[in-house]
Amino acid sequence: MPTPNPAALEFLLTRRSRPAKTLSTPVPTAQELTPILQAAARTPDHGKLEPWRFIVIEKPAMPRLGDIVQQRGQALGLDAEQITKGRGQFDQGHLAVAVIEVHKPSEKIPALEQTYSTGAVCLALLNAALASGWGANWLSGWPSHDRGFMQDALGLQPHERIAGFIHIGTETAPPPERPRPVIEALTTWVKK
Repeated sequence: MPTPNPAALEFLLTRRSRPAKTLSTPVPTAQELTPILQAAARTPDHGKLEPWRFIVIEKPAMPRLGDIVQQRGQALGLDAEQITKGRGQFDQGHLAVAVIEVHKPSEKIPALEQTYSTGAVCLALLNAALASGWGANWLSGWPSHDRGFMQDALGLQPHERIAGFIHIGTETAPPPERPRPVIEALTTWVKK
């Protein structure tokens, strides 16, 4: 017979990401962030490859990353609105954790499963931050897909890429509710 954890289930049923632009200071200290990272690292990981790693981006580093977004956007010929949107998370950010997918060669574990594990790490990190009482949001955007940004801003190697930036801070406004999926419309039961 299963042993339920009603508090954990209630958290998952009611969890809400907080818009990154509503996050402010204070942010978690290194000591407060460590158990959040440890919780994220407990994500399912076929073959125990650990195909991900974390880069903690603190406030003093945000302007540099915003400037690199600006430079990369101009080099790519993006319009001013795209560039402004791309750098916005760094202009407004106080603390973010970049979750980096680290592809590891494996005969048993396909690259796609490593990507799935990395995405699961992003969600686990987001949920761990929320469960710890912080506001948090998972962002990506065009800079996270731009190889030049990955190299110039974070020093990523060719076998690495950004899965997302998890912004963490103090919530300044309650998040608006939004429509949720209709489970019956998304679920097929196979009985035979």
